[in-house]
Amino acid sequence: LIVVFLISRLGEFGQFCPVSLAESYELIDCSVTDSLEFAAEFRGHYYRMNSQEKLNKFLEHPELYVPPLAPYPLPAANMIPKRLTVSELKSRFPKCAELQGYCPVTYQDGKQRYEALVPGNIKYAAEYRDRIYIFETEEKLQKFLRLPLRYWDQQLPKKLPPLKEPIHLTSLPLPGYLEQGIATSLIKAMNSAGCLKPKFPFLSVRRSALLYIAFHLKAFNPKGSAYSRQKYKKKLDQFIERCELITYLGAKMTRKYKEPQFRAIDFDHKLQTFLSLQNIDPING
Repeated sequence: LIVVFLISRLGEFGQFCPVSLAESYELIDCSVTDSLEFAAEFRGHYYRMNSQEKLNKFLEHPELYVPPLAPYPLPAANMIPKRLTVSELKSRFPKCAELQGYCPVTYQDGKQRYEALVPGNIKYAAEYRDRIYIFETEEKLQKFLRLPLRYWDQQLPKKLPPLKEPIHLTSLPLPGYLEQGIATSLIKAMNSAGCLKPKFPFLSVRRSALLYIAFHLKAFNPKGSAYSRQKYKKKLDQFIERCELITYLGAKMTRKYKEPQFRAIDFDHKLQTFLSLQNIDPING
C-alpha cells in the first residue's frame, strides 16, 4: 500500500534517480527494487535514489536536482531504453538488430577496434529509439540502459570478422575428431595403461593394452550414464585382476613340484582361473 501511494505521488523523474541524471546523465531505474530505503519527499513529491550517497546529496540540496534548477529533464518515454525479453525480441521480427548483432558497449568501450567486435547474446537485448541492440553480457546491457547516448549511434567498419559457423564434431577428419572429442580421456587411459602394463592371459601385449584402454574409456566416459560407467568399471576391475594372474603365478610357481599343503592358499584357485581363460572372450566372458 505504501509503495502504491508513493508511486501515485512520484515527481518529474518517476522511478529514475534524479541525482544520477543531474550529475552524469545516467538513467538509473530504481523500480527494479521495492525497497524505499533511498526515497525522499520534497515539495509534496517523492523521489527515489539508487544509493545512500545519492540520497545524502539530495537531502542536502534537493532544489538542485528538481526543476527548475535540475540540469536535465527526464527524457521522453520513447527516448528511454527498454529491456527486451527473448519472446519480445522475437516478436519484433523481421526487424534486425543494430550493428549486425555486435555488442555496442563492447565495441565502444574497446575504442571501436576490430578486436572489440563481439557478437551479442539474445538473452541481453534492449530497444532504444525504435532500434534493437543485443549485448554480450548482463553487465553490458545494464551499462547501455544507464548511458544509451554513449553507445547507440555507431558505425561498423567495412571489414568485419568472418562468420563463425558451428562445425559438427563428426565432420572433422579423424585426427581432429580425436583431438576435439576424446583427447583428454584417451590420454588418461593411455597413461594408465603405460603405468599398469596390462597383459591378459593368452593374449598379446598389444591386444591386452587395447582392451584395457577400451574398458577405461567406457568406465570413465563423462557423457555416459551412471549405469554404463558402473558396468564397465566392474569389467575394468575384472580385466585388471585377470592380468595380475600372470605376475602372481610367476612369483609363486616353483620349478619343483609342491604338495598342495605347501602351496599358497589361493594358488590352485588362481591357476585354474588362469587356465580357464584360454578359451574365454575377454570382453564378454
